[in-house]
Amino acid sequence: MEIKNSRDTLGSRENYLGVLRRDCILSLIFCVPLIVIALFFRAIPYANYYMWALATPVVLFFGRQFFIVAWKHALRFSANADTLVALSTGTAYMVSIFNTLLPSFWTDRGMQPHVYFGVSAIVVAFVLLGRYLEERAKSNTAIAIQKLIGLQPQVVTVVRSGQAVVIPVRQIEVGDEVMVKPGERIPADGKIVRGSSFINESMISGEPLPVEKGEGKKVYAGTVNEANTFYYIVSATGKNTLLGNVVGMIQDAERGKRTVQKMADKVSRIFIVVIGFVAIFTFLMWFWLSAEDGFMQGLLSSIMVLIMACPCALGLAAPTAIMAGIDRGAAHGILIKGSEALENADKLTAVVLDKTGTITEGVSRVVRIKWIAHPTPELKGILYGIESYSEHPLSQAVKVYLNDDYRIKPEMKVSSLSGRGLVGETDSANYYVGTMKLLEEQNVAFTEEESDWIHNETGNGNTVVLFVSQSSLLAIISIADKVKPTSIEAIARMKGSGMSLYMLTGDSKRSGDLTARQVGIPVDHVNAGALPAAKASFVSELKDSGEVVAMTGDGINDCGALAMADVSIAMGQGSDIAMEVAQVTIASSDLNLLCKTIDLSKLTNKTIRQNLFWAFIFNVIGIPVAAGALYPAYGVLLNPVMAGVVIALSSAGVVVNSLLLRFREI
Repeated sequence: MEIKNSRDTLGSRENYLGVLRRDCILSLIFCVPLIVIALFFRAIPYANYYMWALATPVVLFFGRQFFIVAWKHALRFSANADTLVALSTGTAYMVSIFNTLLPSFWTDRGMQPHVYFGVSAIVVAFVLLGRYLEERAKSNTAIAIQKLIGLQPQVVTVVRSGQAVVIPVRQIEVGDEVMVKPGERIPADGKIVRGSSFINESMISGEPLPVEKGEGKKVYAGTVNEANTFYYIVSATGKNTLLGNVVGMIQDAERGKRTVQKMADKVSRIFIVVIGFVAIFTFLMWFWLSAEDGFMQGLLSSIMVLIMACPCALGLAAPTAIMAGIDRGAAHGILIKGSEALENADKLTAVVLDKTGTITEGVSRVVRIKWIAHPTPELKGILYGIESYSEHPLSQAVKVYLNDDYRIKPEMKVSSLSGRGLVGETDSANYYVGTMKLLEEQNVAFTEEESDWIHNETGNGNTVVLFVSQSSLLAIISIADKVKPTSIEAIARMKGSGMSLYMLTGDSKRSGDLTARQVGIPVDHVNAGALPAAKASFVSELKDSGEVVAMTGDGINDCGALAMADVSIAMGQGSDIAMEVAQVTIASSDLNLLCKTIDLSKLTNKTIRQNLFWAFIFNVIGIPVAAGALYPAYGVLLNPVMAGVVIALSSAGVVVNSLLLRFREI
């Protein structure tokens, strides 16, 4: 049984995104000549027909979804933002057609016919642009799920009737005995029954060091066997495996997460009712109070009310600010997908940080080395030569520390000592690199000073590697995953802003507490030994307690928690699957950029509020004027040409205010 995902759903989402992208691009292309004609060449022959031809595909084809959704809501006697778009653009489009074909209807009555094709098309184009940006962000979750599923091997070797048989992974069953060779991914969860090896479980724990596993130890689907062949009995397959649970958590979080509505959407139902009432009231008042031309003026004024309600500025308010905010973030190495992160980040009350690769560098490095013997080039060459045999992260750390200068190594045969380290055999002697077990096996004694040095390093959470000969201890090497200097500064800034800081780690409690003390996170806010499900549950519990939570991580094991969080941030040097799930990727892996993301969110939301204020003020003032509110006192009616200018100026003001965001400091 294999992990399954609805390819039809993923395919339909990709198809919808492709259609939306096409409609968005083509509508903007049609709008360019349309606006040029409307602004500069309105007087040329057949200008209205040219604009009609350009606006028709934008409004009726590319913008068809607004009318379809509006009609469905109308059948249920409800309304939403699409209703407002459909009403205003549809009115502007139909009135423009009428005035193009029958201008005499107005000219015979002493009125000038005007067209609003440009207004109807540009609103559709910009609303489509905002919708495309949102849908593109959502599609990343589906891509991440596909990549997680891809961590399963396609075939697996099982032992049946004493024979090794290769079968497709979907045919594996609970109770099967599986053989896993070095370099292979483990296909399902289970327990080892024969053999031992080192397993790379970084996708589960987030820790870079392979874990030694022997008989009776659990192994998990998707992890990698790095050393020896072993056999295990399958205990869980498909969606019941740990990897399957991660996929399920991401899917559940995607389904359960509420859709973030823009501020404009929250008032659309009320606004559409008010506009409809004002339009009808305007017509009736003119019809009753003006004996001569009440019908015609009432009709014109009610049409003007509907056109002035056009949500052009309203539709541009959030998308333009968000696009400017995304662009501003990119200039600082903050890569933001969609609007949700920018809308939520300034409301954060709690930040959950993964340890390895987020707070720390995520790379094992030699922090210090204590030479017991004199460090001759020959000894360094022997140490380098032995470590060159292994791709283990600890061996890589030693090689980087010794550097290329010490590749002067004698001829030797290097072999692995399972669970203990490596041995290098030269013509004169054998040399060993590995764990404390080597001292016991070689009967090598060490002094009280050396013992204290080792105890101090392990007490600080560092890993100790020993370099020994057949008779004596040569060197003690301390290796650690260092805390990034920027992490301490960033965590202090977030704490100073009143946010609660938490740490999740698959590492031990001691190691987690030591790192927490270094960066200033309370040790009671450390959740150690956390598997993916525990990380996601921790984030969910914080949200249930009323916190607005950001999760920052870099590994596959963080994906469930990232999907669950209100704001999810991935480190740019981490797993590409984590970056697909996350709403924000910090390119340089500097946590100070998380602080900048929060500041950018505040600035973007402030700009959106300013834009919405400007757009609503335009409607609050413009609609009564369009209805004729100034006529009784001042004899002033809104000129349709002036109405078009005001609409354009309102939209331009929103766009300019959003563009200014690109130049503001964060």
